[in-house]
Amino acid sequence: MTKAILALEDGSWFTGVSVGAKGDSGGEVVFNTSMTGYQEVLTDPSYAGQLVMMTCPEIGNYGVSEEDIESRGPQVAGFIVRQASSIASNWRASGTLSDYLSNHDIVAIADIDTRAVTRTLRSSGVMRGVISTGNVEPEEAIDRARKVLPMEGADLVTRVTCQAPFDWAPDSSGPGSSFPEEFSLPPERRADRPLRIAAYDFGMKWNILRRLSAYGCDIRVFPASSPASELLAIDPDGVFLSNGPGDPAPLDYAIKNVQALVAAEVPTFGICLGHQVLGLALGGKTYKLKFGHRGANHPVKHLATDKIEITSQNHGFAVDPDSLPSDVMVTHLNLYDGTVEGLRHKSRPAFAVQYHPEASPGPHDADYLFGLFLDVIDERH
Repeated sequence: MTKAILALEDGSWFTGVSVGAKGDSGGEVVFNTSMTGYQEVLTDPSYAGQLVMMTCPEIGNYGVSEEDIESRGPQVAGFIVRQASSIASNWRASGTLSDYLSNHDIVAIADIDTRAVTRTLRSSGVMRGVISTGNVEPEEAIDRARKVLPMEGADLVTRVTCQAPFDWAPDSSGPGSSFPEEFSLPPERRADRPLRIAAYDFGMKWNILRRLSAYGCDIRVFPASSPASELLAIDPDGVFLSNGPGDPAPLDYAIKNVQALVAAEVPTFGICLGHQVLGLALGGKTYKLKFGHRGANHPVKHLATDKIEITSQNHGFAVDPDSLPSDVMVTHLNLYDGTVEGLRHKSRPAFAVQYHPEASPGPHDADYLFGLFLDVIDERH
């Protein structure tokens, strides 16, 4: 087996074996606590520019399936696991995880102490790193890690957004994660006509489009840099702001466009990066979290009802609640650290959440937010 090394900018390094493509790759090293859903993690565009480490000890035991992808292909800069299963024990599997990583040129490392790496990141915060395969000296790999561009100030959206507008075809990319039947049927009130949704692609997961479609919506997806006027030109019933990678602060074009949509009073719903962009558009500020929230079991409190939702999350930045103007209210809080998980404008039909109600992977507790989006549209009409 080919040797591999993971080196961090603080000078620490870990040796293991290559379980993906040969070569080296750098990025911000982050950890995800999900026990399943590794293929959805790999193909989530929000992970662009990051070396993703799974804390679950064994990854890959059920292989990979074309039905479980969340974008056009793997988006991570690299992958880190304790043990990579050499077999795929599932009737749906089309191959093993290692073959999938190799076939898509993803550099990956296994057989390292992921607990030690996680403790380092939790104590010191996420940091830049490099995965290198072959006989690479630790000092050389550490030097490469220190030359990786930082996440702060980086516009990674341009890497992952679509190149031209397109209409989402629900059956074109597989069924995705299964939902209970009660989550999958379009509400009866949508039987008269499908709602027209214009969606900004900042790095969108396909299960978001599947969920909007299941709720009876026709969706046209637009590149991240499309002027707001192009979205308004299709006379949408609502606008969706997607998840995506990197720092929201440098996305001046997105912030300006969302400000125009809010001013036009079009019902607007944002998720993850879309939440951060909406917060900035409404006059708030964002900041980088120490090690972020990434996993499928994060508790969030809905302040209006005091109900707790177990949520799927993937973000490294957050909205500063003290920076929000008086006409914007916080609607959800993270119970781990009290950070903002949801906000809405008090007088205009715009709201967003930091977490992922579409799941894939993750629980279904927050799927009601898609119905809430439709309720906001109904109220506006």
